[in-house]
Amino acid sequence: MTMNWFSLRAAALADLSLAAVLAHAQPAQRQRAPLIIAPNLEGMYLCDEAVADPSVKDIDAAYAYCRQRKLTGAAAVTRLLDTLEPGGPKGDVQVGFLATLQLLALYRHTVQDGWTIDPARVDDFVNVISQVQRPVVVYFAADHFDSINPLAKALRQDPRNLLQLRDGKPLELGYFDYPIIPYTLSTDPAIPVNKFRFEALDYVAQRMKALPKAVQDRIVAYTLAGELHHMFPDFENGTGAYQGIEVTDYSPHSVAGFRQWLRDKYGGIAQFNARNGFDYPTFDAVPVPAKDIRKERLTSYGEHYDAFAGGTLPIAGWLWDPGHAVGRLDLYVNGKLVGPVPRGLNRLDVYRAEPSITTPNTGFRHDLDHSAMPPGRHVAQVVAESGGERHKVGEVEFVVVPRDQSRVAAAPAMALPGLKDAKHLSGVRYWLDMPQQLQDVYYNPLARDWNLYRESQVYDFLKDFHARALKAGLPAGKLYSHQIVPDVNSSWNPQLFAAGRTLEGSAPWKQGLNMYGGATDSAWMRAFLARRKISDYGVPEFNPQQWKRDGAHLAAMQSHYDGGARFISPFYFSVIPDKFKHAQDNSIKRMELRPNNPQEGSDKFYRAIIELAKR
Repeated sequence: MTMNWFSLRAAALADLSLAAVLAHAQPAQRQRAPLIIAPNLEGMYLCDEAVADPSVKDIDAAYAYCRQRKLTGAAAVTRLLDTLEPGGPKGDVQVGFLATLQLLALYRHTVQDGWTIDPARVDDFVNVISQVQRPVVVYFAADHFDSINPLAKALRQDPRNLLQLRDGKPLELGYFDYPIIPYTLSTDPAIPVNKFRFEALDYVAQRMKALPKAVQDRIVAYTLAGELHHMFPDFENGTGAYQGIEVTDYSPHSVAGFRQWLRDKYGGIAQFNARNGFDYPTFDAVPVPAKDIRKERLTSYGEHYDAFAGGTLPIAGWLWDPGHAVGRLDLYVNGKLVGPVPRGLNRLDVYRAEPSITTPNTGFRHDLDHSAMPPGRHVAQVVAESGGERHKVGEVEFVVVPRDQSRVAAAPAMALPGLKDAKHLSGVRYWLDMPQQLQDVYYNPLARDWNLYRESQVYDFLKDFHARALKAGLPAGKLYSHQIVPDVNSSWNPQLFAAGRTLEGSAPWKQGLNMYGGATDSAWMRAFLARRKISDYGVPEFNPQQWKRDGAHLAAMQSHYDGGARFISPFYFSVIPDKFKHAQDNSIKRMELRPNNPQEGSDKFYRAIIELAKR
């Protein structure tokens, strides 16, 4: 990395201009392609003619008006982008746009032919990216958000197309008033939703290849499929659930796949039993972990599943240290050092709750491996080092319970004695959120395998989708993922998503990593990228969601320029006039980037984009 991060952060806090911020950056050591700021856009099919016609009363009627006349919103998109970067794309930072194409929305149904791709729908998309003379990131969406169209409604009725809970039922989910559908992660092309997704991907790839070279050259990247991960109840609010969790996928296809995965991993049932302490006669007799031992009777111990059954216990909370009094955080268990506690993770909830906390990056978290710990009561302590002295940030007891649930010692193990309280350090505030006091944990090696298998399902689907994009002739150097990074949020439960394996630098695609809140300018995220040797990446969704510090948005975008990002896609801009917008307010609408919207720091972000694009 070429950026002096501490100087840049200090400059941002001081609300310096772009020139002053850049003066704190070390000179670039290598040539790189321009950074493309490619905003996510709402309304790119809305033509000026529909907006000007007083007889058109709502957005659906407006879209129909434009479609009937083969008109697009290219003029409105161009005006917006010209406002952000007057004079067209040029220089080290250029403004383009992200164009989303929902693959299942391309289909129409007729009595004669059934579900077939409507070429006019693709024409609308192609016309926009052809007419707007700007760099473009093309987003082929095929995840749970590709859900508001007639085909999606039909697909929802067939359980083969859906991830299933342990009771065999699919989830009924929404995200801020937007209905979502938990499509299967199976790669089987015979499953109806896959047939349509893969057919549409191939069709639009051929249309992209047929574009004039000048248009193809403007395509910076293709992001693939969308945020692929497993699903869970209360998707909107349940990302941090650890008690009584439910996960997917228990469909018959997934259960059969898990048992085959075990065969491939262990070779034979004898090896599986010997490694894990079980006595199942065949792999077909191995259960899929799904029952909570605290609440349900188990037929065998392998059935147990909860947030800790895979062998990890999160030790997590937040620490606000504006004066940098804390040199490091360490985890001690039973008075012995286990290792460092990563800090600086995203905690937007803390940022929102306390006005004096001026950055979301206050989270800390260490996932303690308890799989080999002896049964009994244990003490975990988060310890801050400051000026050569140790101070306690948090202390909690937990209980490792043996398989037979026999009694454990009543007294806890010894803790590290004589610690001062970190609250006495100047300006320091903290809270230990997890685990709850005396949390009981039951390690089930089959649950760990179940979590790894679920990760492999997400990876395999994205790998298959990527391979199909390559086979269709899309250029390998422009194929990016469009993935969420759950671990950057210290209060989230990554097991619910099971997306971790898709984030490795060794993946065959280029990484597209969505970032919100503190993740947009995060030492943790920079270390994450460095460990995985990810240097050429994109950010398909990007919004700092901050309003307390001037300069924060500029610094965040500059950090990705210096980190090697090919594009970042601010979420989001709209070219839809207010008269066509719904009146209700929600968290998504608060992120609309416009000069008169102070919510979530949207006005500051808007101005920072204009400033950076001058480079």
